[in-house]
Amino acid sequence: MFGFGLVLVSAILHLIHYLIFHDMHHISIYLVGRIAFVPMEVLIASLIIHHFLERIEKKHQVEKLNMIIGSFFSEVGTNLLTVISDADPDLDKVRENFVIKDLWSESDFSNLDVFLKNYDYNVDARKIDLFSFSSLLVSKRAYMASLLQNPIMFEHDPFTELLRAVFHMTEELDYREDLSSLPDSDKMHLSGDIKRVYSLLAREWLEYMQYQKVNYPFLFSLAMRTNPFDKNASVIVQ
Repeated sequence: MFGFGLVLVSAILHLIHYLIFHDMHHISIYLVGRIAFVPMEVLIASLIIHHFLERIEKKHQVEKLNMIIGSFFSEVGTNLLTVISDADPDLDKVRENFVIKDLWSESDFSNLDVFLKNYDYNVDARKIDLFSFSSLLVSKRAYMASLLQNPIMFEHDPFTELLRAVFHMTEELDYREDLSSLPDSDKMHLSGDIKRVYSLLAREWLEYMQYQKVNYPFLFSLAMRTNPFDKNASVIVQ
């Protein structure tokens, strides 16, 4: 109805113009000229302007998403990664690879990303206090569930997959009434669930560290002083 109203107003104004000046030739020239410019108008408005607006919106979404991811690491992710990485029997051999420095360039992050994608994530569940580990996860279950209520989460599939893996691991631990007397076969099964979380969490952690270094150096500084892979990390500035 709104579109029809606009067309009707345009027709009435052209009619008034004709009634006053009686110059159909003049009306035709300008009408055709304006119609000829419509494709260019569509190009400018729909493609170019829309493209810039979309980029701005995408930037805002990335900022909001990384705020959520940062909240996740503050609440549970960093502690989770610390506990799991300490149960990695091979980590000491490659621990230096995870110590990110202020001087790291984009290529350094890319190299670590390739390393993490090919790293053999081993976890020995016997090295984890499963009762404390389970208590930590269960206490944060409501918080992690609240993250899924944010529609922006679905813009980042890897983080959604990470949360799904964490939820599954939490359920596996919570269903077991006595975590202190599990057989080795069951601990091996739990190690597989923990390993899945470990691989997803490590890669998400790296991506978040790179984002912080570029956009929020003060947050990056704190993250490096609490680096879960660095045994010498200290929140105290020396």
